Amino acid sequence: MASPIAERAIAEANRIGQALLKFISPNDVGLTGGHQWGYYLPKAEWEMFSEHPPEKGKNAETEVQILWHDDRITDSRVKWYGRETRSEYRLTRFGVGFPFITHDCVGNLLVLIPEDKKHFLGFVLDLEDDIEEVQAALDLEITKSWAAYKPEAGVAIAIESVEDCIDKRFRKFAETVTAFPKGSVFSELSRKALQECIKEFEKFLADEMLMRCVDAEYQLFRLVERQLCMPDIRRLFKDVDDFLGTAATIMNRRKSRAGRSFENHVEYVLSRANIPHEMRPDIDGKPDVIIPSVEAYNDPKYPANKLIMLGLKTTCKERWSQVLKEAKRVPQKHILTLQQGVAPSQLNEMHGSHVQLIVPKKIHHQYPTKDVTMKVLTVEDFIKNVHATLQ
Repeated sequence: MASPIAERAIAEANRIGQALLKFISPNDVGLTGGHQWGYYLPKAEWEMFSEHPPEKGKNAETEVQILWHDDRITDSRVKWYGRETRSEYRLTRFGVGFPFITHDCVGNLLVLIPEDKKHFLGFVLDLEDDIEEVQAALDLEITKSWAAYKPEAGVAIAIESVEDCIDKRFRKFAETVTAFPKGSVFSELSRKALQECIKEFEKFLADEMLMRCVDAEYQLFRLVERQLCMPDIRRLFKDVDDFLGTAATIMNRRKSRAGRSFENHVEYVLSRANIPHEMRPDIDGKPDVIIPSVEAYNDPKYPANKLIMLGLKTTCKERWSQVLKEAKRVPQKHILTLQQGVAPSQLNEMHGSHVQLIVPKKIHHQYPTKDVTMKVLTVEDFIKNVHATLQ
């Protein structure tokens, strides 16, 4: 259930009709050691938050006032840096003691709502339920570090535009459905379209393949959702409870789909890499994946150091500790996640609890490396390690 802060963020984004959502990165909070500091803002959406276009060779800034979710007000700046090698917008100047740009904020979700070019509303969400709720309510799935909510544009910008070939196949399928297919159908159709439309798709490394599959399925799901849910949205509701029930059904479907989609595509990547595994095995704690098999896990003679347990979590800021109760024969736990960044303190806590994090290479830049004891693995790293372990 969403907190009051998340509900306010959703309501204000809908009231204003636009919002920027970004996961706070190590670079934002000064963890990368460079001269950059302050929230990075996407150049592609500059007209939403700045008076100054991204002109090379000049710097410019706009004074803005931000009302944050805890009722504090900051007199901040939106700065364009275009001189020398820099080419970026930053939101800076928050005053002494500002709590939402510390190292522990890495991985939190910033929701920035420009009322106009000089007055913003700001929300920083750290609870996974809130982050999921906001994305579901605004029909976004942030697979990059940011997304723009602009309902008047017809679609929200959350992923790269797919090739015409893929889009044509997705639309053709969406037009024929009369009920929501099983999650496995969405996953298989997404991969098939990628295989048919991208000549070198099967040569992609595991990290790129996984992200492309997740992104493509989200695109397909949205097309089907519009096709099937539009009659419900347009009909005359009997009462408020009828309206709320319909909205809850749509949002719950969105949230549950994301997790199962991720599992389906991870299973495909593991199979493609010739890694023996079982999904959702019936063993103690019921982990997401056991490698190489349930039979090996249940065999006391099979070496425990050749068993691998993999948890699959689209987000893991709070839920990572769940894996500690799973597959107790396996001392070292692994988590593969799409989480857009985790604070150094959390990474160190995971490492101290014998949890190894795996993150697709595309979002590695969202993870801090300074003052961190864990080396976050890519999917390819994990696959190589598994093959070495099972030899």
